[in-house]
Formats: sequence, structure tokens, C-alpha cells
Amino acid sequence: MKDETLQHPRSVFQLMKQHYSRYDVDTVTAVTGTPKEDYMKVCKAFCETGKVGKSGTILYAMGTTQHTVGSQNVRIFAILQLLLGNIGLPGGGINAMRGESNVQGSTDFGLLWDNLTGYLAAPKATVPEHATLAGYLKKETPPSGYWSNKPKFVVSLLKSWYGTNATKDNEFGYHFLPKGNKNYSHINLFKAMYNNELEGAFLWGTNPVVGGPNAGKEKEALGNLKWLVAVDLWETETSAFWQKEAGNDPAKINTEVFLLPACSSFEKEGSISNSSRWMQYRWKAIEPKGESRPDLDIVHELAVKLKKLYANSPKSADKPFLALDWDYGTGEAPDLDQIAKEINGYDLKTGKLLKTFGDLKDDGTTSSGNWIYSGFYPEEGKNLSQRRDNKDTGGGNFLNWSFAWPANRRILYNRAAADSSGKPWSQEKAVIWWDAAQKKWVGNDVPDFKAVTAPTDPGGTGAFMMNKDGVALLFAPTMNDGPFPEHYEPYESPVPNAFSSVEYNPAIVINDGDFNKRGFKVDYPIVATTYRVEAHWQSGSMTRNQEWLAEIARYMYVEISEELAKEKGITNKDKVIVTSARGKIEAYALVTKRYKPFTVKGKKVHQIGMPWNFGYKGYATGATANRLTPHIGDANTMIPEYKAFLCDIRRA
Repeated sequence: MKDETLQHPRSVFQLMKQHYSRYDVDTVTAVTGTPKEDYMKVCKAFCETGKVGKSGTILYAMGTTQHTVGSQNVRIFAILQLLLGNIGLPGGGINAMRGESNVQGSTDFGLLWDNLTGYLAAPKATVPEHATLAGYLKKETPPSGYWSNKPKFVVSLLKSWYGTNATKDNEFGYHFLPKGNKNYSHINLFKAMYNNELEGAFLWGTNPVVGGPNAGKEKEALGNLKWLVAVDLWETETSAFWQKEAGNDPAKINTEVFLLPACSSFEKEGSISNSSRWMQYRWKAIEPKGESRPDLDIVHELAVKLKKLYANSPKSADKPFLALDWDYGTGEAPDLDQIAKEINGYDLKTGKLLKTFGDLKDDGTTSSGNWIYSGFYPEEGKNLSQRRDNKDTGGGNFLNWSFAWPANRRILYNRAAADSSGKPWSQEKAVIWWDAAQKKWVGNDVPDFKAVTAPTDPGGTGAFMMNKDGVALLFAPTMNDGPFPEHYEPYESPVPNAFSSVEYNPAIVINDGDFNKRGFKVDYPIVATTYRVEAHWQSGSMTRNQEWLAEIARYMYVEISEELAKEKGITNKDKVIVTSARGKIEAYALVTKRYKPFTVKGKKVHQIGMPWNFGYKGYATGATANRLTPHIGDANTMIPEYKAFLCDIRRA
């Protein structure tokens, strides 16, 4: 049912109003510790973007997501932008500020634990329907919206991975795919490691002994492995976890560690994808140093050698690997152009490259390694990610620079940039519009729907074809912690929840016991958060090995307010000890005016901040802040709650 007046008491709009009726200005500012006049000033300024001819964007990063309610924090942004009409417009939307240049590309290509490439759900042994391809497709495919084409995406992916070994008679090789029986996100992976459930691990360019939550326990977990392969540019704290300087006795560590030298981004080529989904090709600037090699070369040689070793294996467990279609050349380095074309996909009847994901089929006659990228390599010698035409094609979209998935579309949901009749809300911010003479949508971008769908046609006003109902989701029934965002305190908090009797997110997975001790206000009355500094990148394994960057940010510090410093008898540059339920670290005090105590429900709450970039390797060394953080994650994504936990601080 649809009530376009939005007045029906069971309409989503009225349910949402009722849900948020408790969130009045006075309560919100009292709970957050925000001065009321500042809050109202921000609200007024941003709500001005809802006027015709204006738009506003929300840029977010880890300060939004690294909470037990991180997903719902982003949902709040989505609701706000939808209500203001800031979706589908240039200068609008919700845009993530990434900590890596290829975060988007990595998730697009299935590096999230629960996804295959193109955001297709990974099959699970715990879902009975996933036992067969037919059951999986029935379970995962919605009856309407563009995701109703999911069978085409899945079958084409299986054909890409298994080639001639994927036939209709064997479910296109679907049974070759592993069926996970657990949540294998970062937190649970290290819990399994800690509990001796894993034998080995490959760690590619990651440094959990510095970057992981409750990093002391994650370091202990590595000692339970039989073998560890670390692929990195330098020896990191993780690859050296067994050493004496890490606090371990090497004689008591049985883990066999292999450190494979990787090369930097300047020493290899391939594509990266930014937050705007632009797939941009990067060419190699210099040859790799010494024996260092690109990650892809390491994977390729490993696959080729394992294929030979397992070639005559009679074991059924080895069949999926042997069925894998790995035809990228026999040398030490794979053919990058061949891989790029496989990602794009082929018409297997004609052997020609596909021009769009709309050409994919579910009968085994097409292949594509990642359906959302289909069309970036539409014909031989035409890799669109290599385009570098910097002429603005209109609206700041630069359609001939690189390739944006899907279909080179630069602004998602761009139907929302025009009114119900097809006219732009604002000529200044025009994106696409209906051309009655040509009987199609034209403009400065690729329409996010069928271009010949007239505004008067059924569905002609819908801007959200990826959703099964064709509308935006103010009410999101698939969220583990409820369809509307709700305020909960962090897992560790010094104050009670003012909005309900439930303190923290009830949908989170709690790891009890020694692996994740919980702190309480009586012992740890101060709120702590972690952040990055401009001189160091991520865990610092790259930047702390650069002398000039190490000189800029050489020492681990704790940032505290003048008020807290006075209460604790701490002065600038003092050595201090910070403790949490998980451990303790020593650092220098940095007393600043930037930090101020919060007044939450009339009570003073102190907060401190720490960079998380330090460890015991490199030129700049220092205590690791993540020895203090909890092993607890968001209810939907399991991203760790680095941004709010309890601690105490004293002079060393």
C-alpha cells in the first residue's frame, strides 16, 4: 500500500516521526554534550541545503563507523539526506573518506568476509537453501528491482571462475564454492585463532598487532598458528610478533613465519577504485626493489605451483581448486590485460567482450568476474579505466575520465535530480532530463534506470531501482538492530542510556572471558578514542620506516584537556600510563585546548585521544593504542568499536 499524503498512522513516515518523537533538541544536546546553540546553528545551516537549487553532502569516515552502532550511524545520514532531497544531485549524497586508496575496489572484489565479487552473498552452510544453486538463487533473489537479475550475475561469475568445468548439469560449479559455517569477520577470525581453531593464515599488507582491536590478545592468537605468511614491504610488528622486543620468548613460539617482500604501489600496475566508484588504472613508475614482488604475482605463482602439485590428487576436497580456471599465463607474472577482460566478461558463444552488464545471461553463455564492472572493457584494446580525458562533460562528471561502475554512471539515483515530469529541479544542478522529442532521458550523466522510460510510464518516477520496492528505505527491515536507527551507548560507557532501558546495542555479538574483558566506570571513568595523525598511514608500517615522516611524528602521545590535566596533576610532555580492562600503555601527555570535558545529563565526562599508528618497528616507535581497545563490533558489519571505550590515566 502507498499513502502519498504520508498521513496514515502505519505509513513509514508516521512511524518514523513517532520513533523519533523522544529525540527532542534538549535531550539530544544533553546526551551528546553539545551546546544547544551550536547544535541549532549546524541544523539550520545544513537544512538550508534542502532548498531547490542547493545541495549538501555528508563526508564520513571511521569516526562514524567504528562503533557498535556504526551501520546505523550511516543510516541516520541516509535518512537525513533523503528527507532533504540531497540524493541523486551533484554535491549531494553520503560519501566515505577512505583510509586507503582502494578500499572501494577491495570490497567490490569480494574482500568482505560475507561477499563474493559484486556484492553477491557468499553461500553459507548455516542457510539450508544455500545447499544448491537453485536454492541459493531463490533465497537471495528478490522478486522485483534490478537485483531480480541476480541469477545472471551469479552464473556468469561461476563461468568466469570455473570455465568449462561449470556446466548446467553440475550447477555451473556452484558446489565448488566453500560454504562458510561461521562469521569470519576480523574479530571472530582472531577469536578462532586464539581458540586454536585455525592452522595458518596469510596476512597481505595488514598489521593486526598494531591495528587490530585488543591487539595484545591478537598478538597472542598468532602464536597459536602452525604457520603464518606475511606479505609486506617491511618487517612489521605482526610478522615479528614472535621476537623478544614484542614481549615474547622466541623459544616458546612454535609458529613458522614466512615474510614475503611486497612492492609498493609505484612498483606495480593495475586498477584502483575510489569512493566515487571510479575505476582508474595506474601504470608502474619504477621496477620493484630487490626480490619484492606485486601481490598479484605472488598469488599467481602460488596458484600455478599448487595446480601442478595437486594435479593428480584423488581427494574430493581438492576438486574445487583443480576445477578453477586459472589461465593467465605460465610465467611468474600473470597477463594483466587478460585478467581485466575476464573481469569485464565475455559472450561465450561469440568470444566477444560484453558491452554492459545488461548483456549477462543465466544460461551459461556469458561470463564476468565482477558484474558491476562489466562494460569497462567493451572491446579489444579499449580498457576504459585507462581513459584520461580531463574535459568536463557537464556537472563535474568527467564521463570520459576512467570508468565508473555501474555503466559509467557518476551519480547514483540521478532520477531524483528531476521532478515527476522529468524537468531538473534546478538548471544549475541539472544532471539528466526527459527529452520528449528524442523520447529518452539525456543530460550530463548515464541515467540510473532505462533511458527510454518516460516519466509517465509505470515506474517512470522511481529513482531506486536496486531496491525491490523501487523506493528509498527510510524503514530498513534487513538491519540486525532494527529498521530505524536508535541511540545506544557504547559497549563501555560512563553514563546510562537516556533513551531506553537497554544500555548498549542488543544485537551485538559479545565475546566474553579473557579474550575480551569489559571495563566499567568504577575502575575506568574516562572515555577514550583513537585516531590517525597526518604523518602516519594506518598502522604506520610504511610511514614509520620513512625517516622524514618519523621525524615529524616520532612519539606516541595521549591528548588530554587542560581540565583533566589539572585534575590528574599532569603537565605537557609528562610520561603517563593509560589503562583499560584489556591492558596498559605508556606515552607522553599532550595537553591541548582541543579537548574539552563534555557535560552529559548535567555530569562532567572527560575524554582523551590517542593515535593508533605506533608499534615497536621502524624509526618512530611507541606503545600501541589498540592494546586498550575492546574486541567488540558493530551489530551488522562487525567493524570494531575503536572510537569509544573506557580507560583511566595517571602520571607514570
